[in-house]
Amino acid sequence: AEVSGLPGADRLDCVKASDQCLKEQSCSTKYRTLRQCVAGKESNFSRATGLEAKDECKSAMEALKQKSLYNCRCKRGMKKEKNCLRIYWSMYQSLQGNDLLEDSPYEPVNSRLSDIFRLAPIVSVEPVLSKGNNCLDAAKACNLNDTCKRFRSAYITPCTSSTSNEICNKRKCHKALRLFFDKVPPKHSYGMLFCSCRDVACTERRRQTIVPVCSYEDREKPNCLNLQESCKKNYICRSRLADFFTNCQPESRSVSSCLKENYGDCLLAYSGLIGTVMTPNYIDSNSLSVAPWCDCSNSGNDIDECLKFLNFFQDNTCLKNAIQAFGNGTDVNVWQPILPVQTTTATTTTASRLKNTGSDTTNNEIPTHNDSPACANLQAQKKRKSNESVDTELCLNENAIGKDNTAGVSTSHISSENSSALLRSFYLNTPLALMTLALSLCLFLSSSVVL
Repeated sequence: AEVSGLPGADRLDCVKASDQCLKEQSCSTKYRTLRQCVAGKESNFSRATGLEAKDECKSAMEALKQKSLYNCRCKRGMKKEKNCLRIYWSMYQSLQGNDLLEDSPYEPVNSRLSDIFRLAPIVSVEPVLSKGNNCLDAAKACNLNDTCKRFRSAYITPCTSSTSNEICNKRKCHKALRLFFDKVPPKHSYGMLFCSCRDVACTERRRQTIVPVCSYEDREKPNCLNLQESCKKNYICRSRLADFFTNCQPESRSVSSCLKENYGDCLLAYSGLIGTVMTPNYIDSNSLSVAPWCDCSNSGNDIDECLKFLNFFQDNTCLKNAIQAFGNGTDVNVWQPILPVQTTTATTTTASRLKNTGSDTTNNEIPTHNDSPACANLQAQKKRKSNESVDTELCLNENAIGKDNTAGVSTSHISSENSSALLRSFYLNTPLALMTLALSLCLFLSSSVVL
């Protein structure tokens, strides 16, 4: 939410905003009251004091809406991230509704895959033509980078070392994994996690990137809703999950299948979950479907809610398209405004360009979501922007046009234009001819009268 007088560019991180608030008498009083209100949810505070307490809590929140604390955000991997997130949730915990729609506490990044590609020579422009193992190449590239090699070694050790009581130290493993994805540049970390594959050897290496025996798997799969509740008790896990819901929200009417139209932000949010109790991973070596280590057995009456949560991971077209776009070394140009359609030929060209983006899929990857034609996506996007109806006749039936008939389309288009020009000329010149004929008739009649 944007607050009047507090544009997004001026937002403070919550640690600084809290320090600033505590220095002001009025802000400090209201802030302490609000924290008591939030704590009262887990105690008898609100029940004991009744409606008077609720009014006081509401008054405190209304007063804080005018302060920078209300609009504060945090940055992933910042020095005091957990403290920052604790302050954020003390402000917003009582305001959240649907768990799948919790606002992200993180400052928007607006990262683009195209920026990563320019900096990442390890990502092949046409990996489908490569006969090598892209995931192996990415691992080798990581070892050649000091930062990537250092943080990778830092998580490999705790994630593989066994102790007398358990296979590995999961807590230390998760912490080291969070540091890896928070500190290592995406061109290296993404290269290992989202590399494009054509065979099982490659996909299995991709799946083993996070050492799943320790970081992902467990003896038994918990219920997904129970896992979610466990995640929400930890400030970092809850925040990373809210960030994932925000930036990977699917939208079937968009060109990219993402509501935010940004693959980079979705991949950043997904990688942020790794190293928490909600750590996701590829389900198997045959698809791009991912999921946390949980299922919906023993859900009882909450089975629908549980499946909705799990399907947000497994059947998320936004996330799948984002992973595929990175693996293919291509990026949908969803940030560039689409020009209004002028001619049928232009429409066909634009539709073909959008349809072919990311179409070079590999054997083990899921093709880009194409439930509706590219032209329908254009119409949906234009309708959302202008709230005007779109002429469906501008879109040609793709089945009626072959791949090699471009010249034919252009010729027929020109011919139709010439025909239209002749018709317009005829209709424009007809009234003039009639007027000339009438004038001549009048002159003839008047001359007859004189004679």
